[in-house]
Amino acid sequence: MKITIITTGGTIEKTYNEQDGSLKNYSSILTKILDSLRLPDLQIQQRNIIFKDSLDMTDDDRDLVLRLTKLEMKNSDAVIILHGTDTLEHTGELLYREIPKPSCPIIFTGAMRPYEFRDSDAMQNVTESLLAARLIEPGLYMVMHNRLLRFPGVYKDKEKRTFDLRLRADS
Repeated sequence: MKITIITTGGTIEKTYNEQDGSLKNYSSILTKILDSLRLPDLQIQQRNIIFKDSLDMTDDDRDLVLRLTKLEMKNSDAVIILHGTDTLEHTGELLYREIPKPSCPIIFTGAMRPYEFRDSDAMQNVTESLLAARLIEPGLYMVMHNRLLRFPGVYKDKEKRTFDLRLRADS
C-alpha cells in the first residue's frame, strides 16, 4: 500500500527550543514517529510543505494543501495530512468542497500535545490514521483519539479537548 503523508506543522510537530524556551514548528517530526512503528508493507512518501501553527495558516497555505492533495491522490492509495488542530476543520471543509469525489481516503490528523511531550497523543493519532487508511472507503475524514469522523461537519470541541461532528439539519 502506498500512502502519502503531507505535513503542515501544527502542535503535533512543535519542538522545544532550549535556548529561548519557545515551542515552535521548526521541521517535521514525522520520521521519528514512523521509524518507531513496524510498517513492513507500507510505502510512505512524506511531503513537508508548511511548518506553521495552524492559527498562522493563510488561504494560500490552504490552497497549497488542496493542490498537493489533488496531485498526490493520483499516485496514492491514501493521503494523510498532519495539521494543527485549531484550524483543521477549515482546511478539511475546503478540501470537502473542492474534491467532491476523492479517489482514495484523505485523512486529517494532528495532536493536542506536541510529539515531544511525554503525554502526547501524536503517536496514537498517526498510528490510527495509518490503520484507517487501510480500512475506509474513499472520502474525507478526521482521525484522532480513537474516532473516525467524516466531513462535512467535523469541528474541534475545545471543552472536550477532541473532535466531534456537528449534526446537520438534513440528517
